[in-house]
Amino acid sequence: MPATTSALFQKLPSTDELLQHPQLRSRAERDGHAALADAIRAVLARLREQIAKDRLDEKSLDLALAGLPDAVERQLRQSLSYSLRPVINATGVILHTNLGRAPLASSAFDHIRQTALAYSNLEFDLATGERGKRDIHVDRLFQKLFAEHGGTGAPPLQAEHAGTATHGCPADQISALATIIVNNNAAAVLLALNSLAEGGEVIVSRGELVEIGGSFRIPDVMSKSQATLREVGTTNRTRVDDYERAITDRTRLLLRVHRSNFAITGFTEQPTLIELAELARRRNLPLMEDLGSGALFDLRSVGIANEPGVLDSLRAGVDLVTYSGDKLLGGPQSGLITGRAGLVARLRSNSLFRALRVDKLIYAALEATLLAYVKGDHAAVPILRMMRLSKDEIASRAEVLTARINSRTSQGGQQRGLPTGSPKLRAELCDGESVIGGGAAPTAVLPTRLIALIHRDLSADDLCRRLRQADPPIIARVEDARVLLDLRTVFPAQDSVIGDFLSSVA
Repeated sequence: MPATTSALFQKLPSTDELLQHPQLRSRAERDGHAALADAIRAVLARLREQIAKDRLDEKSLDLALAGLPDAVERQLRQSLSYSLRPVINATGVILHTNLGRAPLASSAFDHIRQTALAYSNLEFDLATGERGKRDIHVDRLFQKLFAEHGGTGAPPLQAEHAGTATHGCPADQISALATIIVNNNAAAVLLALNSLAEGGEVIVSRGELVEIGGSFRIPDVMSKSQATLREVGTTNRTRVDDYERAITDRTRLLLRVHRSNFAITGFTEQPTLIELAELARRRNLPLMEDLGSGALFDLRSVGIANEPGVLDSLRAGVDLVTYSGDKLLGGPQSGLITGRAGLVARLRSNSLFRALRVDKLIYAALEATLLAYVKGDHAAVPILRMMRLSKDEIASRAEVLTARINSRTSQGGQQRGLPTGSPKLRAELCDGESVIGGGAAPTAVLPTRLIALIHRDLSADDLCRRLRQADPPIIARVEDARVLLDLRTVFPAQDSVIGDFLSSVA
């Protein structure tokens, strides 16, 4: 006679009983009584839920109870393991926001380790023995990069804006460039607007009122900065005259927001940065650009056009540029602000700067990344290396991995008695496109070769889920009922990991 639900519940041991189980007592000594008790409660709660939903009969419950100590140990290992884990990005999205954007250069990791395991001179001047500024560790490298590459075709640096109540910089002071770091680009925009336009108006085109990831909108950031938004033009067409007509005695700043995560095509018009810079200079106003991604190398070298870099904006006469460290720069999450030294000094003196500044780990990672640029070692920066991979290079790796997958799965099928040539998992190659991602170069694509996977017994979504359960998880994409793997964003050493796992699901 089948056991009643009440009888099944009565068969469950108590938490105290399991704490005394010989197999688990040693885990309590190693991992702590509280952690073990939590793991036991979690396992028992799952069993209670299954009993309540009639998913366990007496026989299946007995089997579960026999393996209860092992289940508790698995739960304990899971609860005490890291939640933040490395994954294999096989999506072909180079700056995948959900996967942590830019992976760091190995030199960045080495520098973090060296400086984090000991004390450092983060804010200590070794020459004078006095307190120093943390900015210098990266600002010196930015200055070197801009000095080395800023001469060709670049206009001379402007004089700082005249010493009015709005700007407070002497007209005859010829500025140098300076760079400061905050925790992300949204923070950089907030700090710049609050420092330069608090209580005044900022003029921006209606076609540039963008929303970035996580539902953060430029108008909302501007509102928090205590500056007033003054919209000009229309969504698709804004002229330099629109900016000029909107200037009043309350205007503090002209703002250009780069449409980094979308494109407007068709009947459109937008003033050039040079036109805006000339207007700003004529009306004695600073011009700021929220560049978003911000590249320090020529994107045309990897086949990406119409995506401005930081140097392009500075050459055009922009006074202050904000951009991200973990996008096209290829460094850690940070917000970078580069511009005329006098304006940057005003931002640095704002009390918000201290609230938004970054720690020694970010400075270490950013310094190492910038040093790779200074040395011209772009291959050391993972995202630059990925962008430069040719379709043929990716195809060569994909062919090897595809042949391995099909060979292993065919052998596995024969061993299980399946018809020869009819493996459960089939891999084939097809043409495709990689994307930059991370809100950068929205219309740019890079040609690639994809591995398309079809499983006889699993849907594409189910196979994708199985890949995410691998160790490390493999993140792919699904299109046309197939799982697609793009090796552009897979490190070569990870090819064998993918091959081994796919052999296990054949």
